[in-house]
Amino acid sequence: MKYTRATDYALHIIAYFVKQEGKENFSLQPLASHMNISPTYLSKILTQLVKANLIQSTPGVNGGYSLRRPKTEISFYDVILAIEGSGALFTCEMNDNLACPIEKIMREAEDKMVNDLKQKFFYNMI
Repeated sequence: MKYTRATDYALHIIAYFVKQEGKENFSLQPLASHMNISPTYLSKILTQLVKANLIQSTPGVNGGYSLRRPKTEISFYDVILAIEGSGALFTCEMNDNLACPIEKIMREAEDKMVNDLKQKFFYNMI
């Protein structure tokens, strides 16, 4: 299974925010430099995290990005969902009228993974 690069970056961004507990308002340019990501690409990722209510954006000179939710409430699944969406990882492309047994097995495995990721929180990492 492979997630997009944006998901990789988003997971690392949230982990960084959690590790920097107490520090608020990470500015785009320094954050992009620290993460070694272009500011434009980082801005797109941050926008998705804002839309998912995981982080917040504060405008102005002293503004920036910070966690919106307590670190104890942000799971790996929350971040992956914000970037990748909720679509299934596997769908059967065979055009028969029978229920696809392969898709059933893959969906069961995906459900187990999702449930596991919902139990993994960033605050447990530090």
